[in-house]
Amino acid sequence: MEPGWSNLLALFAGVARLTWANLLIIAVGGLLIYLAIAREYEPVLLIPIGAGAILANIPGAGMGVDVRAIMAGEQTEGVLYTLYKAGIETELFPLLLFIGIGAMTDFGPLLSNPRMVLLGAAGQFGIFGVLLLALATGRFTLHEAASIGIIGAIDGPTSIFVASKLAPHLLAPIAVCAYTYMSLVPIIQPPIMRLLTTARERSVRMPYAERPAGRRVRILFPIIVTLLTGFLAPQASPLIGVLMFGNLMRESGVVDRLVKAAGNEIANVTTVFLGLTIGATMVGEAFANVETLIILVLGVLAFALDTAAGVLFGKLLYVATRGKFNPLIGAAGISAFPMAARVVNRAGLEADYDNFLLMHAMGANTAGQVASVLAGGIVLALLMR
Repeated sequence: MEPGWSNLLALFAGVARLTWANLLIIAVGGLLIYLAIAREYEPVLLIPIGAGAILANIPGAGMGVDVRAIMAGEQTEGVLYTLYKAGIETELFPLLLFIGIGAMTDFGPLLSNPRMVLLGAAGQFGIFGVLLLALATGRFTLHEAASIGIIGAIDGPTSIFVASKLAPHLLAPIAVCAYTYMSLVPIIQPPIMRLLTTARERSVRMPYAERPAGRRVRILFPIIVTLLTGFLAPQASPLIGVLMFGNLMRESGVVDRLVKAAGNEIANVTTVFLGLTIGATMVGEAFANVETLIILVLGVLAFALDTAAGVLFGKLLYVATRGKFNPLIGAAGISAFPMAARVVNRAGLEADYDNFLLMHAMGANTAGQVASVLAGGIVLALLMR
């Protein structure tokens, strides 16, 4: 047979190797890219994830990252496989990303109104609620259920960090679920917020704190949180430690170059590599199965439970303060920073066009950021003995 014909047959052989699962995930990758571009839902996350999913399902390209095959020693090469081994297995990508998040986070609204810590804690209810639901299905072990529950942290790096330790074979659906649903917070949260609150509650105006946190308090905060976390939940120290390290650099005021690098170059490069790698784990039959579908459903429930718990706790504060606390702020107690705070502010403006809740919501949102990491550390502390 002439070389030209053999090459043509090889081309068609590659097309023939396409499966329905490959085509399905390629379509999902295209949908993620569409949502990122047309709807502007977290484009910095969804475009790399969508591109990685498409690349992973091209037969013969060698771009897929099959976590189950890696655990069995059956996959040992590939460009994105190398990124997976270097950044996901070693937990390097989540840690680098948290340095950038810390460098970009202003804990001032939380320090000015410390009671927002309670809303951050309430916003983690979905973690433990979905853990129990996952166990109730009878399809998952305790470690697997805990890894699925951590989707309720609504924090991609924390989900990756915990899942890579407890159930690495479920890393792909858990990470994709966490990051994809984070981008859908503006769709998931508002109906729950409207359902659980009245128009009067949503229109409550709250004055801003008259005394902003001083520089000394801002500098001591990341140090004290790191130490307390290390003593109470050592397994959370890597994540909370680098988060607070990034924030310490920000608040010190003397390392502007490092702060800019952490919040821009390091965070951006890490996001690209992390998104591509997570997308590449969506390999055909290994991803498109009933188990993944259940995880996706439980992920939505985790977000809904977090939002509902936060709003209901906000209603409790509304009653305790005799109508002076806006329950919408409870919805910002999740860790989708700063998107959840923006959603809360928008809901407040819809109820009253002069009702600006952003700074209060940012306080609850930053509290949720810390609480989600602590919750992940508590889960690891209880199960990794």
